[in-house]
Amino acid sequence: MSAGKLTHVDEKGVKMVEIGHKDVVFRKAVAKGRIRLRPETVKLIREGRIEKGNVLATSQIAGILAVKKTSELIPLCHPIPLTGVDISFEFGDDYIEVTCEVRAYYKTGVEMEALTGVTVALLTIWDMVKAVEKDEKGQYPFTRIEDVRVVEKVKKV
Repeated sequence: MSAGKLTHVDEKGVKMVEIGHKDVVFRKAVAKGRIRLRPETVKLIREGRIEKGNVLATSQIAGILAVKKTSELIPLCHPIPLTGVDISFEFGDDYIEVTCEVRAYYKTGVEMEALTGVTVALLTIWDMVKAVEKDEKGQYPFTRIEDVRVVEKVKKV
C-alpha cells in the first residue's frame, strides 16, 4: 500500500475496504490499558466489597460484548468471526491494568476489537466504582484511564 493513498475514501465517497482477495489466516491482537483509582478503591475491588457487585466479572462481560460489537461501533470495521476473547487483570496499589486478547481466523486483523474490548472493560470498572471514587464535590480528581495500546499483533500465514 502506498503512503498517501486513501483506502476508505475514493471519488465516490466512503467505502469499506475490499478484503475478499485476502487469505484466511490466524489473527491475534492483545491490547492493554490502565485505570488509576484511589488505593482504597483497589482494595475494595480486590475484597469484593463494591456495592454494585463483582467489578471484574462485570468488566470481563462488558469487554467481551464490546469486542463482539466492534464492527457496529466503528463504522468501517469488518464483522469478524471471532474464535476467542480473554480479558484479564493485573493490580497495582493505585491502578488496575486490563488486558484484552482477541483471536480469529479471518482476512483482516483484530486490533480494533482488542482496543474496543479493553476500553469498554476499563469504562465498566469506572462505572462500577463511581460512588467510591467521587470526591465531596462529585468530581473524579484521581480517576483516569490511561495508556491504552496494542501490545501485540500476530498474523500467521
